Amino acid sequence: MIRHSLLLFTALLVFSCGKDKEEKVTEETVDTTLQFEDKHYAQKTTLPCTDRCTNVDISIPVAGNTPVVADSINKKIFGVLRQIIFFGEKPYDASNYEDLMASFIGSYEELKKKFPQDEMVPWEAKVKGTVDYKTDSIINIKVNHYTFTGGAHGYSGDRSLLFNAKTGRTLAYADIFKDQNAFKAFAEKKFRAKFKIPAGKGINATGLMFENETFALPQNIFFTKDGLLLYYNAYEIASYAEQQKELVIPYTEADAFLKMK
Repeated sequence: MIRHSLLLFTALLVFSCGKDKEEKVTEETVDTTLQFEDKHYAQKTTLPCTDRCTNVDISIPVAGNTPVVADSINKKIFGVLRQIIFFGEKPYDASNYEDLMASFIGSYEELKKKFPQDEMVPWEAKVKGTVDYKTDSIINIKVNHYTFTGGAHGYSGDRSLLFNAKTGRTLAYADIFKDQNAFKAFAEKKFRAKFKIPAGKGINATGLMFENETFALPQNIFFTKDGLLLYYNAYEIASYAEQQKELVIPYTEADAFLKMK
């Protein structure tokens, strides 16, 4: 009887220790999935103004929860915004969004104070970033932007930022396509068909402005639910009046060229 009691006590003790260990492991499990949080930044001039004031408005996804990957993505996004929001010959030497906005507004205020008699139209910079496509392999962030620093009109456009979802590294077309030249040749046929450019004519026959009369992939390609979106911003291959040019290639046709999706 005593022996049976000892065996039962030992079994209960082992079960209890195992359960405690299991609970401890469960409690220590941490979610390391990459996550995005939308953040908003805004500033406007402190100089007297009426309804319209020089201002900057930024809404951008900020990566988190996986430090190394998130840091790589966030640095790239900020670097792109530095290339968008500036006045002068080169981007501002800003290290964060607050400094970037202050520098842009500071440029306006400096000119305003330098030429107080001149009537200056308020400047504006507006950026909205969204995570438009996300898989285990690729993260595609779209950056829609508009800037105005005087003149006849402002400039607007879309930027496509492609990242390796596992490392946060920026992806180039060579990372995405098995054979970039083969895809370019295929895309040119689709482009000519959509924009009615005869096969025997130069790519600029209808008034486009491809450099050296040679078809080129756009600076921005987006992964969408419908397929690959080839997006040429205004001025990239046509005049401002013609605005952007778009071409969607369904995945049923694009998959053969893709390394990752």
